[in-house]
Amino acid sequence: MIVSVENVIFLYGERPALAGVSFEVRENEIFGVLGPNGGGKSTLFKILATMLPPRSGSARIAGFDVDRQSSEVRRRIGVVFQSQSLDRKLTVAENLRAQGQLFGLRGHKLTCRGNEVLERLGLATRRDDLVDSLSGGLRRRVEIAKGLLHEPSVLLMDEPSTGLDPGARRELWAYIEELRRSQGVTVLLTTHILDEADRCDRILLVHNGKVVTEGAPSELKARIGGDVVVLEVAGDPAVVREEILRRFGASATLVNGSLRVEIGNGHRFIAEVVEAFPGVVQSVALHKPTLEDVFLDETGVRLE
Repeated sequence: MIVSVENVIFLYGERPALAGVSFEVRENEIFGVLGPNGGGKSTLFKILATMLPPRSGSARIAGFDVDRQSSEVRRRIGVVFQSQSLDRKLTVAENLRAQGQLFGLRGHKLTCRGNEVLERLGLATRRDDLVDSLSGGLRRRVEIAKGLLHEPSVLLMDEPSTGLDPGARRELWAYIEELRRSQGVTVLLTTHILDEADRCDRILLVHNGKVVTEGAPSELKARIGGDVVVLEVAGDPAVVREEILRRFGASATLVNGSLRVEIGNGHRFIAEVVEAFPGVVQSVALHKPTLEDVFLDETGVRLE
């Protein structure tokens, strides 16, 4: 495994940000860490990026310990931060040149490598443009170019779609998938965006600093099975919940005042439940299981 995290614990004062997190990432994989804000994602990112030492436990990237062998780890990772790290008063090429020099790249080698990453990321014609003049999506690509300049084996991305519109987000993901396909780069990213997590090969769900579950998005959603029906009802939803269990043998979960039912053949159930509770069911919604449903099943709270 190219990334291995074992029983990592980190505290802010007495508050645990990570409480025994363990997982592994395979080479050439797009691996996502999904969870709500404040769930521990950014702390985990900082530990993997060698910015914070774990209180206990261990994390290794490409065989090197992120705490004891941080210099070796930094040579092998590219980092794309959630907040912008570009100098907006410099050109795209000047930002790359400054980054390359931090990794010991000089002269012809630096120029060639800079041209290569700009070409791969569709930025060759923008090399002499000031960063300040670029759109949010283009700036994100420059951030990725910086992270890839020294040819890392692992690219770490913290909330990569932050601030991007849907079109720029789709474009960004096309480049991420191309990086994995053409260069064999392993990508580990944190996110709270469901459709972003759906694009990963595997995801780790975290909540309150703990691992909730992990697996391929399709596998996690398949655990729920059937359909998800959400009912808005008049009166006391707890009473309706008990009646649904008695009449249909289906368990309903009360979430923010609505009743949520996981059941096969949701369309038939909707017709039957509306008929069974005339005037009580005020509205219904039906959808296939999502990663938010998985998170709700595992934690009892929404992914917010």
